Amino acid sequence: MSPLPPITVFVCTSCKRPLPANGPEAFDTPGATFAAQLSACLDGQNIVIEPIECLAVCKRPLTIALAGAGRFMYLIGDLDPAAHLDDVVNASRAYAATTNGIVPWRERPQTFRKGVLARVPPIGFKQPDPVT
Repeated sequence: MSPLPPITVFVCTSCKRPLPANGPEAFDTPGATFAAQLSACLDGQNIVIEPIECLAVCKRPLTIALAGAGRFMYLIGDLDPAAHLDDVVNASRAYAATTNGIVPWRERPQTFRKGVLARVPPIGFKQPDPVT
């Protein structure tokens, strides 16, 4: 059996997370720091962490995308870098272990069950004809 191709975890670095305790105009942008933390946790595991300037999901910060050749892509938002690092690490490993990108619902961390914004089919995907 040949090894699975690597996956990429794109981490939005421009997501602005509100900081309500500091007033209505206060925010931070935790994506770059979160990407560095993920890189440290997933180093050497066939998982590439790629900071990206914008994933255009500004109302659901912090947002990531899990992508890989021939796999469905997941876009996940509402992540808290301090609380969800382990969830993202575990979900990235589970995703990397699939051939099609579909991680069974029961194996997804709760944050992913609630935070999935989209599951996008891979280029060239054709829906199988329904069995009649």
